[in-house]
Amino acid sequence: MFTGIVEEQGRVVTVTRGQGGAQLAIEGGAHMTDLRVGQSIAVDGVCLTVVDCNATSFTADLSAETLERTTLGNLKPQSRVNLERPLKAGDPFGGHFVMGHVDGVGRIIRLECAGDSTQMWINFPAPLANHIAPKGSITVDGVSLTLCDVSKEAFSVCLIPHTLAITTLGRKGPGSFVNLEVDVLSRYLERLLGGQTTRAGKPLTGEFLHEQGFA
Repeated sequence: MFTGIVEEQGRVVTVTRGQGGAQLAIEGGAHMTDLRVGQSIAVDGVCLTVVDCNATSFTADLSAETLERTTLGNLKPQSRVNLERPLKAGDPFGGHFVMGHVDGVGRIIRLECAGDSTQMWINFPAPLANHIAPKGSITVDGVSLTLCDVSKEAFSVCLIPHTLAITTLGRKGPGSFVNLEVDVLSRYLERLLGGQTTRAGKPLTGEFLHEQGFA
């Protein structure tokens, strides 16, 4: 489990493609010197397993599904990635519960100046609509963010100067693709609501609650 608080940026050293998958070698910094083989690590919000490591870099395998469902298949040598080690018992909890299981890929459509910060608008896949609400949480390329405005097909997040400097989001602009993970609590809530019915026998859905004035 992660929190979406990126510790540092890493640099892709090599991308080795094989039959049905690939392998990434990534150079890390001071926060990654204590990695162990078998440990999980979030790379641009994707939970991967360290299969080899030394004092300066680590290697992780990418399955065919990971290549298909995330942006990691687009990485090339010298690409920068967000890195976060898994949460340990007793660690400070600063973001929100992040599993490292990407729900879909979004596309940045525009950036707007908001004082010293930047408001980033991102298109999201239609199946994620029920999980995206203003003031809720979302993970973008492994960064825990608060949703600002939400439309039918896009949402915005506000990026403070620190986030722009510490994470790769400061390097991305319109047309860039990003990994999205919705709040894990919303997944369970959707499944719970999907199995409930009203007294009239209708499914208890977000649409029904909206019609009744509850959402």
